Amino acid sequence: MVRDDQAPDPGRFPATRYQGSKRRLLPALAGIFARLEFGTALDPMCGTGAVAYLLKTMGKAVTAADALAFNAAAARALVENDGEIAGPLAGDLARGLPDPAAPPGLVETAYDGIFFEREENRFIDQILPRINALPSPRRELALWCLGQACLRKRPYNLFHRANLAMRRRDVPRGFGNKATWDTPFPAHLERLAAAADRAVFAGARPCRAGRGDVLEADPAGFDLVYLDPPYVSGRGTGVDYLDFYHFLEGLAEPAGWEGRILHRYRHKPLRGRGAGPWSHPARIAGAFEAAIERFAPAVLVISYRSDGIPSVSEIAGWLGRAGKRVEVVDIGRYTYALSTNRRSREVVLVGR
Repeated sequence: MVRDDQAPDPGRFPATRYQGSKRRLLPALAGIFARLEFGTALDPMCGTGAVAYLLKTMGKAVTAADALAFNAAAARALVENDGEIAGPLAGDLARGLPDPAAPPGLVETAYDGIFFEREENRFIDQILPRINALPSPRRELALWCLGQACLRKRPYNLFHRANLAMRRRDVPRGFGNKATWDTPFPAHLERLAAAADRAVFAGARPCRAGRGDVLEADPAGFDLVYLDPPYVSGRGTGVDYLDFYHFLEGLAEPAGWEGRILHRYRHKPLRGRGAGPWSHPARIAGAFEAAIERFAPAVLVISYRSDGIPSVSEIAGWLGRAGKRVEVVDIGRYTYALSTNRRSREVVLVGR
């Protein structure tokens, strides 16, 4: 089905359980972008795609990219996609699943007792081929729905621990997470498909999405580049998104999934965890400098935290050496999901 009646509204970007999402900061970012003159934009660390989606609603020709396959697929579904919607797709895909007579698949065998119940693992194994048989962007829409459903059914919405036992534990609970964990996959998929459908609209200018490393992105042709790197706290603790969301990467690239699994770890992460510079306090400064140098011809907008490594003043110095007039916008205190840091502030550096 194709939608052609949707008006652009950043508030329609669907809620996500993905760590570090800028969805709730879109109004503040919109105010910053509105003061800048640009028509084309690059978001090469797009994550959930929320900021790229905002730029699309503002009539910009935005290109979204990410090093992770699942994030790139999400951007194709919600940013590049101008009209295709899920419609009744979720119900059709889930019909008759899981089939108890089908042989066990990779998720059921490799991840037994780790993240989901066996019947849920069988459901994932059996719906994936149906999703991969869809044409793009329907495939990416359905994949986004499945991935978000997996996040909703996970304690802490992460895959960094083999903690299925937390779901199974029969203890008094003062929060509603267990009801969400126990909601069947088909019910989650239908709700998520409706949320994705509300977000889809035709942009005023063509938008693109793909997969790639920020330090290899072609800087040509962009008036503005938005950078939202992983956060390394002042204590030196980094965020490895591949480790946190390796299961979603498997969903996005099932053909090579089995060969990438590191079986020596209980939570079965994928090869490549910890390889990038952005989660290492000793390497992140070099990555920042390289990115600023690479995109120096464009207006640079960088989302950051006030207590990060490197410091805000260091980043501002690198922007200044790249010939930029630097403005630091303090958005205020903002606490991300699962964070206990109440001191750090959200800041945006603008170099033009």
